[in-house]
Amino acid sequence: MIARLNRLFAADGKCFDVAVDHGFFGEASFLSGIEDMEATIATLVDAGPDAIQLSSGQAPLLQRVPGPSKPALVLRTDVANVYGPEVRQRQFSELVAGAVERAVQLDAACVVVNLLLLPDEPELLQQCVRNVSTLRAACDRVGMPLMVEPLVFSPGERGYGSDGDVEKIVPLVRQAVELGADIIKADPCDDVKEYHKVVQAAGRVPILVRGGGKAATREILQRTYDLMQQGACGIVYGRNVIQHKDPGGITRAFMAVVHENASPDQAAKLVKE
Repeated sequence: MIARLNRLFAADGKCFDVAVDHGFFGEASFLSGIEDMEATIATLVDAGPDAIQLSSGQAPLLQRVPGPSKPALVLRTDVANVYGPEVRQRQFSELVAGAVERAVQLDAACVVVNLLLLPDEPELLQQCVRNVSTLRAACDRVGMPLMVEPLVFSPGERGYGSDGDVEKIVPLVRQAVELGADIIKADPCDDVKEYHKVVQAAGRVPILVRGGGKAATREILQRTYDLMQQGACGIVYGRNVIQHKDPGGITRAFMAVVHENASPDQAAKLVKE
């Protein structure tokens, strides 16, 4: 397991994982920027993030890239239907059969799974707990690190949106740790200055912050800088990279913030708007 974690996290203990698994969730709006996955992955590999997060169907596009220096693979293991403009009659999060075995075959550095908390959906949370527990047992057998994504949702104007209440995020993050997460991928809270509470709840488990919806370049760089100052070990951003006008440049900018403690102004110079 340590060998795989060392591929995911740089020598400074930090990580920038670019999430490109959006097509897995069956939501049309998530496909913007990733219509051509081969081109997207080529751009990202050239920009050099620490990791790229993909589904099992798309992961070979990364793993067939030759050479030892390409980004590590983080493999998505569950499909959920909680995203989109409408609330579904029945919410689910389904674990892919043989996910860990597939991760080994694909030489993944880590697998990732959701822990979803939605209002009045206790069965969905139960499904997610079962998924995490199943994966934990399978990961232990082969030394595969497990990333758990504890996400709190609330009703929005269209469908569900992320709930940034730190008092709701903290206990779900702690539950993910108690279930055996090796890495946590969690939402930012509404007041970034309170994010140290989320980091504290995770204890020894490194926190990577989820990017969520697309934000303006200067805004997301500032947020990333502030979150790193609060003790986060890195970020997992998707739409803020793949839907940016300069995906390669913004990837390099985020890497500078995460690994070099670059200020938002310094990082912004790497981006072509």
